[in-house]
Amino acid sequence: MLNDNVGSGGGGGNRNGAAPGGGTPASNASPMDASNCDQNGHTVANSSSSSSSNSNNATVSNSNNNPAENDNGMGNSSNGLTTNGEAGGGGGGSGSGGSSRPSPAHRTVKLDRTNQDIVRLIGQHLKDIGLERSAEMLMQEAGCCLEHPAASKFRIHVLSGDWNKADHDLQELQSLVDIRSDRASLNEMKFLLLEQKYLEYLEEGRPIDALHVLRNELTPLQHKTPRVHQLSSYMMCTNNAELYARAGWEGKGPKSRTRLMDRLQSYLPATVMLPPRRLRSLLVQAVELQNDRCQCHDMTWSTSIDSVSLLVDHNCSADGFPLQPLQVLNDHSDEVWFCKFSPDGRRLATGSKDNSVIVWEVDPVKLLLRNKRSFEGHTYGVSYIAWSPDSKHFIACGPDDCPDLWIWDVEQEKLVTKFSHSTDDSLTCAAFNRDGTRFVTGGTRGQFYLVDLDGILHDNWEGVRVNGLSFLSDNKTVLAADTHYRIRGYSFDNPRTDYGIVQEQCPIMTFSVNSADRLALLNISSQGLHLWDLQDKCLVRRFQGVTQGNYTIYSCFGGVNESFVASGSEDNKVYIWHIRREEPLATLIGHTRTVNCVSWNPVYPALLASASDDGTVRIWGPQQPPTQWTANGSGVANTLQHHPQVHTNGSGGGGVGGAADSASISSTGSATSTSSSTSSSSGGGGGGGGGSGHPPNVGGGAGGPGGSIEVLSTSSWNIT
Repeated sequence: MLNDNVGSGGGGGNRNGAAPGGGTPASNASPMDASNCDQNGHTVANSSSSSSSNSNNATVSNSNNNPAENDNGMGNSSNGLTTNGEAGGGGGGSGSGGSSRPSPAHRTVKLDRTNQDIVRLIGQHLKDIGLERSAEMLMQEAGCCLEHPAASKFRIHVLSGDWNKADHDLQELQSLVDIRSDRASLNEMKFLLLEQKYLEYLEEGRPIDALHVLRNELTPLQHKTPRVHQLSSYMMCTNNAELYARAGWEGKGPKSRTRLMDRLQSYLPATVMLPPRRLRSLLVQAVELQNDRCQCHDMTWSTSIDSVSLLVDHNCSADGFPLQPLQVLNDHSDEVWFCKFSPDGRRLATGSKDNSVIVWEVDPVKLLLRNKRSFEGHTYGVSYIAWSPDSKHFIACGPDDCPDLWIWDVEQEKLVTKFSHSTDDSLTCAAFNRDGTRFVTGGTRGQFYLVDLDGILHDNWEGVRVNGLSFLSDNKTVLAADTHYRIRGYSFDNPRTDYGIVQEQCPIMTFSVNSADRLALLNISSQGLHLWDLQDKCLVRRFQGVTQGNYTIYSCFGGVNESFVASGSEDNKVYIWHIRREEPLATLIGHTRTVNCVSWNPVYPALLASASDDGTVRIWGPQQPPTQWTANGSGVANTLQHHPQVHTNGSGGGGVGGAADSASISSTGSATSTSSSTSSSSGGGGGGGGGSGHPPNVGGGAGGPGGSIEVLSTSSWNIT
């Protein structure tokens, strides 16, 4: 324990570093003033010894037995320390325990350079959080110096506003840095000091002194001349409030001076003065690195240093991932070409070669789809669906030979309009603008149109063979993938403009854009899935594993904050990747023919839908769901409750037409999966050859057999 009133014989201890007994000053300096530090802030050997003949192991008796005057509430101290950690002088009287022990203040600890740096980091953090005495004792016992003595003086003078002494300290610090390489840094530091000095003079109503600083100190530096001109304009401020507003300054006081000190510190070598809050900065970097390496990490969850434990490594669980088949929907009678969740997450629309669209209601609590509604009459089949932003309407498009599209009102279950501009058209894709009042549509016959919900044509762009469209958030720019293996931007503004963004070497079969309009997923013929940065116009990543030939396969962004990517594949599987990694995070097995499309629920990210040529739509959900799904304020659900009919041990039936699959993860990271299938409902539609306009696919017949989950990963969890 630390005794504030350590004395020896007739001398009293004190808090100012003076040695007790006889008024003789102590020969050992406090480590916090770094008087025995070398140029790099590390302790050098100190040949001085304790005062008098006191040995390092001597204890000091307390001449004042009043408990109220001791920090520890005891009459005597047995550790021989004053508040600055120095040993008492005199003859080493006995303590209250009647025995002596080595004093921590004089214990010799030899640390290498790395450990000294670590101690300095800890000492700085202790000071930052107000534990000054703890920091002082740590530095003394470790024999380290927190910072160079010249830097310590500089800090004191800056925080106290003694600008003349601070300027003198700055001149002294020049000998500790490379003047040739850091001349600009030293000029910047002096400029910052004078700027604060000038502003404080203005605040204090001393315009003559402020003008002197401006003319005779700031201007001769010939540094940041535009800023000097701006500072001179503050002379015209009529009051301090106007000065604060125009200068973006907090005013004279600890807050602005501390902010100034942080800026000044960044220009000094770390060996002289540690950067501000250096330990915290390193910990923040460590947390961010662990987030990057976490395969299941979703970037929206708060994983800052203030919200995670620093005692264990960060590792997101895979429990909430859509790895378990919850339902197999067999209601289509032919190949299912497309599926898409609505923007509000409450509906799923599926389009099929059987000429129908089925819209399912999503139960966000049980994570089930039910209450289906069918929309019939699409002559050529439905190969693409686009939802309006308010989730009240959707557009149904057909394959290459289809010149028509249908706009449906979901709530009233009626056809709003059927749009067709020419019988020679091919309307295979569409995209709503962000307010839902208009949409663009086009195809491979050489045009795309701007149309409203009433089917009125407002504009068109000729000469572009389109196989994919996306409307950006500015409501003016349309991205279109064409037959020249590229994506270009087209603006319907006046004047109309177009520009290149993406150029691939093989045909772009489909593409999708994330909600921020920054990233695009491209399914490339014979190459697979590519991720592009639309702003920087560069290829970011080639995702591995997926099989992509000449079939039309749709991929999507998903998960909270769209941190993951999913795609169908011609090998009958669904692949999931983290957006920052090329290798698949998970592979979902269960379909028996090509998986044409996947859709990740934008509000309830534990739900993933996949549509296949086997005539089924599979709904994938979490393996070990938490308690209950509720949508949070940002529109994203963060907890969930599992459907009671889907058993985690694989023994129960699953949903409609269902297969029940299960996966268990052991504590060692290995996992097993079991599967059992049932025939509780019809086996699904036929699996005939490719329909008109849709490439034929090979594979087995349709139906909803049980599947298995295979996770291709080297992480701590692995499901096979």
